[in-house]
This record gives sequence, structure tokens and C-alpha cells, in this order.
Amino acid sequence: MQASTPSTPIYGVMAEFRSADALLEAGGRAYREGYRVLDAFSPIPIHGMAEAIGQADKKVQRAVLAGGLAGMAGGFGLCTWTSTTEGIGGIMSGYALNVGGRPLLSWPAFIVPTFETTILFAAITAVVSMIAFNGLPLPYHPVFNVERFRDHASQDGFFLCIEAADPKFDAEGTRAFLQGLGAREVNDVAH
Repeated sequence: MQASTPSTPIYGVMAEFRSADALLEAGGRAYREGYRVLDAFSPIPIHGMAEAIGQADKKVQRAVLAGGLAGMAGGFGLCTWTSTTEGIGGIMSGYALNVGGRPLLSWPAFIVPTFETTILFAAITAVVSMIAFNGLPLPYHPVFNVERFRDHASQDGFFLCIEAADPKFDAEGTRAFLQGLGAREVNDVAH
């Protein structure tokens, strides 16, 4: 166990657990005990972890839906505009071409371009919103001051960090709480 000195500002307390299930249980228990400013770190996705620690927001999903709907409207609008207004066969150009007996607004032909622009806009929105909502790029984070985290977080470590910004945070009490959850190791995280 590594302790911070009084002159070193503390970012939080981090505990390492032996498995993904142990981390999921510890995160859920910490949230139920009233801790609200906490984060979990794992080398693999853990189903239900975000919900267990109270971070089940849907901002990225909503942004992707909005981006997809904008792409759908834009794709269909572009097809409609080029076909009926401005394109080679457009009615505004004075050279309306009725190809194959179809009407100028032949929406079944617009399905594929509309689908493609929907996917394109949704994918771009997913990448941009994920980066923006996660606060990336983040060139420095205090958890990397813990040597065990640096060495094992991306390979075989399962970590739970309760930040000092949490209203319920008390360095000694939080450390004892995390040790009581069966943590392999508990460390203070310095700024």
C-alpha cells in the first residue's frame, strides 16, 4: 500500500481487484454505499459496469441517432433536389427527362443513397461525439502515477478509483472501505 504525504495533493484512492466479476461487484457496492465520483478501469469490456457505477448516460447514442437522421434527411433531400429541381432531368432546367416512364420524384431509387448517407453521418457523429464526450485527447491522467496501474491496466488489471472530489470521500475511510471489498492492493493516487 502506498500512502501520500501531507504535501502531496491526493486525486483519489485506487484499488486493484483480481477479476472482472470482483470489479463489477466492488463498483456496484461502492455506488450503493453513496460514492458518486468513481471510475473503473479494465483491459476488457465488462457488461453492466457503467450502470453499476452510475455512468449510464446515453449522450453518444442520442448524438448518433441525430446524426443518422440528419444523414437520412440530407441524402433523401439531395436525391430529390437533383432529380426534380436542379439535375439533368430537373423541371427547373427546362429539360425534364422522363426516363422509363418514371415520375421525376421516384423515391424507390433514392433508398440506397439515403441509406448510405445515413450510415456515413451516423459513423462520423459516433467518432466525433465519443471523442468530445470522453474529453479526449487526454494526454495526462493522475491514475498513471500509480505504478501498478501503469504496469497492469492494459493487460490483466481491474481497477476502481474513487476520486477525492466525491462528497463522501475520506482518505482513510475510503481506503478501508476498498480493502473491505477484497481488493488485492489499494493505493493513493497523487495529482
